[in-house]
Amino acid sequence: MQYISTRDGNAQCSAAQAIVRGLAPDGGLLTPFYIPKLPRNALDEMKSMSYQHRAVYIMKQFLEEFSVKELTDFAAAAYGPEKFDTPAVAPVRQVNENTFCLELWHGPTCAFKDMALQMLPHLLSASLNKTEEEKDACILVATSGDTGKGALEGFKDVPRTRILVFYPKDGVSQVQELQMVTQDGANVGVAAVRGNFDDAQTGVKRLFSDRDMAARLAEKGYFFSSANSINWGRVLPQIVYYISSYCDLLRDEKIQPGQSIHVCVPTGNFGNILAAYYAREMGVPIDKLICASNANNVLTDFIRTGVYDRNRAFYNTSSPSMDILISSNLERLLLALTQDNEEVKEYMGQLAASGRYQVSDRVFEKLTKRFRGYFCDDAETLRTIRKVYDEYGYLIDTHTAVAFSALEQYRAETGDETPVVVASTASPFKFCDSVLSALGESQIASGLDALDQLAARTGQPVPAPLARLRDKSVRFTQVVDKENMADAVWTVLE
Repeated sequence: MQYISTRDGNAQCSAAQAIVRGLAPDGGLLTPFYIPKLPRNALDEMKSMSYQHRAVYIMKQFLEEFSVKELTDFAAAAYGPEKFDTPAVAPVRQVNENTFCLELWHGPTCAFKDMALQMLPHLLSASLNKTEEEKDACILVATSGDTGKGALEGFKDVPRTRILVFYPKDGVSQVQELQMVTQDGANVGVAAVRGNFDDAQTGVKRLFSDRDMAARLAEKGYFFSSANSINWGRVLPQIVYYISSYCDLLRDEKIQPGQSIHVCVPTGNFGNILAAYYAREMGVPIDKLICASNANNVLTDFIRTGVYDRNRAFYNTSSPSMDILISSNLERLLLALTQDNEEVKEYMGQLAASGRYQVSDRVFEKLTKRFRGYFCDDAETLRTIRKVYDEYGYLIDTHTAVAFSALEQYRAETGDETPVVVASTASPFKFCDSVLSALGESQIASGLDALDQLAARTGQPVPAPLARLRDKSVRFTQVVDKENMADAVWTVLE
């Protein structure tokens, strides 16, 4: 299978080349030329498979130059018991009759980014060899919270790689920051950026397109690659868990073969919900895709109006991983809806020039047929955490609460009781302050003591990876202006 830029259908490359490059030379996102369909009986066949075997079955459809043995070894290493605290890897929990929670936070950093970032290093290392790339990869990551730690943990001490993570200073939770700045590994680096996530993400894209920077890197034997969701090697493993969740529902007889479900996803950069869209395109009976946003509701407005406009106030919220106004992966959806690289290129040009674009009536009709958009503020987020806990005894984090609020709004608006899978993207222990506040605690312990307070309040154990933060020392303290992010690159390569 060949991969093309969202902005140029003529520039083709292999899957391995797409994973190595991360971003197309023209600034577009490398995307499969087509989305393969699952074989007719695939969902039934996968019902009895382990998560690891499902991952191999699905990813092989997109990775023709990778052998089944390679992918099997990668899946065993990425999703084994030393990484994930449950054999199910991404278990589906029933909340009520028609609501199911896909728990994506049982990995080493307690967030959904582990689902892709435990696999990506294996794909990238193999791809370097397959493409006969002589230089090593310098991986740049902009994070709004969870991607950074997931990437650092995934690429820690991986041969032929260096990784540098940028995060917005004062724009992540205390636990998220501690997870990053205490990261071990000889090939890792972390720097805070004065600004918000969009500043960090734009800065990373600017570094990728800097030819002088690329030349200096080459002299040192490196090239830039990405572990953000702009890299196809990040999106592909995410498709797996949506297909896996449907197989689990079939296996447990919660739905009948062929029965439609909806999927509700809290998302900022659009990669997580895009993976659900691709699962649908492969043949999973997903009807509606409910896009859940916080007060940074640029995606909600886009889905409702067809106008994408980042020219608005930016809010630091209790769901910081969604504090984003430039949703990079939306570009891939635009290609799927338009089937026209030039049209996508025009939209992206308008976004760069004016901060907004409006899709055609034809594209808007396709968008609204499949997607629904809702948002909520922090007060509603906390109310939802309390409601779900009181009614079902089920504890959720702030991002998952945004999704539950969106689902509640959708059902109130439509009366639709179709079964819904809600993507639960982080452990509630990563956001102790907000969760404790939601549960009515007025005096919240400082620092990591809040982990023990939440455990005492709910009777749930602190996840082991978070409990271990107490024994770690801060390694990284560098703070840079958004215009000087290159300085951090040279620091990590010294």
